[in-house]
Amino acid sequence: MAQTSERYVSTRGEASGSDFADVLLRGMAPDGGLYLPGAWPSLLPESWAAGLGYVSIATRAMAPFIGDALPAGALDRGLARLAAGFEPAEVTPLRCLEDGLYMLELFHGPTAAFKDLAMQLAAALSSEALAASGERLTLVTATSGDTGAAAVAAFANADRVRLIVLHPHERVSAVQRRQMTTIEAPNVLNLAVRGDFDDCQRLVKGLLADESLRDGGRFSSVNSINWARLAGQIPYFLSAVSQLAALGETRAPVFVVPTGNFGDAFAGIAASRMGLPVAGFVAAVNRNDALARAINDGVYSRKAAVETASVSMDVQAPSNFERLVFEASGRDADLTRALFETFAREGSVTLPPALLDAICAEVSAVSVSEDATREQIAHAYATWGQVVCPHTAVALSAARGVNRSRGPVVALSTAHPAKFGKDVAPVLGFNPTPPRVIRELGDRAERFEIIDADAAAARAAVRAFSG
Repeated sequence: MAQTSERYVSTRGEASGSDFADVLLRGMAPDGGLYLPGAWPSLLPESWAAGLGYVSIATRAMAPFIGDALPAGALDRGLARLAAGFEPAEVTPLRCLEDGLYMLELFHGPTAAFKDLAMQLAAALSSEALAASGERLTLVTATSGDTGAAAVAAFANADRVRLIVLHPHERVSAVQRRQMTTIEAPNVLNLAVRGDFDDCQRLVKGLLADESLRDGGRFSSVNSINWARLAGQIPYFLSAVSQLAALGETRAPVFVVPTGNFGDAFAGIAASRMGLPVAGFVAAVNRNDALARAINDGVYSRKAAVETASVSMDVQAPSNFERLVFEASGRDADLTRALFETFAREGSVTLPPALLDAICAEVSAVSVSEDATREQIAHAYATWGQVVCPHTAVALSAARGVNRSRGPVVALSTAHPAKFGKDVAPVLGFNPTPPRVIRELGDRAERFEIIDADAAAARAAVRAFSG
């Protein structure tokens, strides 16, 4: 039986004692920090045993975080909904590319991207919590593409929920945009922001901090600011180790995670905190390298995001870096608050040497160029017969540089290549074959509103919609 952790703390120290339902429905802590479990639950090795199915693994991974905060059976029902939306029996199949190098496919769900795994579960659990409390919820989320699509698919037409999605105008792929904007659901508002993802994230954080917007009920976020959404990504790290064990590989793996907002990578770190044997984490970023510069140079500084083929990673102020700093500092909330308040005010902050050493003990970081990304797309097809998206190519490019003597290397494949055909086709000379969930988009009309990257404009749009 796993040790449970049912109470949550903020990375900035002024909010504690919340249970899972409150964290799920609130998203961001009242002090502007991010929620984390008050203590990490411990999982037994049987939680990632060879041959264990995804639902069984996810039950073991998620139950300690929930405790009795939701109605009995809520997690079982949520995981049944999740599994029903994925086609392979493994849910997240592991592919062996060559000796010691593997690819974990996370894109077999309703929107052909890894965000479906946590989003479907978060939607189901939110519905359970709201039905139990009788409350209504307005969700607002920033997206660089995949989060928004997954959120719309998960929450469209949900009782008691309004969903507002902010995406950077003309800076997501056509498929990602259409997955958000072609679903006809009266409870969904799509806002295209004249700016980049970091502008969208800044607007969302401002909205979440505006207590007046909570007058009509709960007001929260469903991107990886929300601990419950991030926690839903922990199970597939356990699943990868389980599948490695089934292949006879018992050494702890190195995970290479393509990352923008650092939520996926932090979910892996959380799994290791819970006892999963891991030999290391590599955060693979594109030209938007704020995270890599922070880890490699000790200075966390913001620049304007530049557009790349791996658009979902075009992030220069990754929110979940705050969770990493909090953990690496020994949960020093005062230090964490001071660093991120300085960063918000000045756009740059130097990490103390002891903190930087602790961060580097958790994760390394590699920045992958656009040329290297294209070269890896070509290499994956020529060498392994795999058509991969640009984000997966970033991970594979970094993974091929990892010393496999430490253990097997597992690169996360986060999206179906057909979502990024305009970047894959010029390299390979053909368009990736779209899965059913993309073919079904057809030529349906789009619905979205364009706004400036201005707090007043965002607030006005939210008030009008929530009205």
